Amino acid sequence: MAVIARFFIALQSKAAILQRFLSAVLLGTAILFSGVTHSQSESGSEQLRQFVRNSKTAEGDFMQQQLRAPKANESQDKGLKVLRQTQGHFVFQRPGRFIWDTQKPYEQKLIADGKQLILWDKDLNQATFRPAGQALASTPAAILFGETSLEQHFDLVEGEERLGMKWVALIPKKDPNAKNKNDLPYTKISIGMANGLPKALELTDGLGSVVLVTLDKIQLNVNLPANRFTFTPPAGAEVLRLN
Repeated sequence: MAVIARFFIALQSKAAILQRFLSAVLLGTAILFSGVTHSQSESGSEQLRQFVRNSKTAEGDFMQQQLRAPKANESQDKGLKVLRQTQGHFVFQRPGRFIWDTQKPYEQKLIADGKQLILWDKDLNQATFRPAGQALASTPAAILFGETSLEQHFDLVEGEERLGMKWVALIPKKDPNAKNKNDLPYTKISIGMANGLPKALELTDGLGSVVLVTLDKIQLNVNLPANRFTFTPPAGAEVLRLN
């Protein structure tokens, strides 16, 4: 995931602000693969297993918030404070194709076409391309978009029930052969499941900052045209190609 951060350092100021959101974007879009509705009586872990196993395509809406705990000089009774909020629409297709289309408060797209990871910023009129294999290799997205079992890479730990969801913690399994032990910037990854669908994701880093992604209006196993994930920069746009 540190690779993603280095990738976007090259962008101009507004794009750089979004660095801390990209990990959540990749994880959020990657998890959304299901074609079957399950009973809420099933555990959150089992709902998640079946969701990843049976999913093909989907689309829906998202809201993404960056939160932090109140500082010492701030009121402690209002809970986490919203620092930044975006919303938009997502589309994905297994394996490895997705569009995370931010529509408010600005227009920006993160696109994976199976070969490349593309960031398009309308305000900057700038498109940045990077090989998807390198950009996604050490992220949860690579695991959840791929063909391998989720539990080859994560332990699923049953969590609490709250907000009408059964929460599951994803604990990365230790890989003694991994070259970089710090690629994953989050100390905690939790997914809220309801009726066989992921409805929310919480990602917490070592400083206590939280990225919360909530998902809505999910349509499952939709038919997508072959060119749905094709992106061509508009004439006159700045194009950056990073290796």
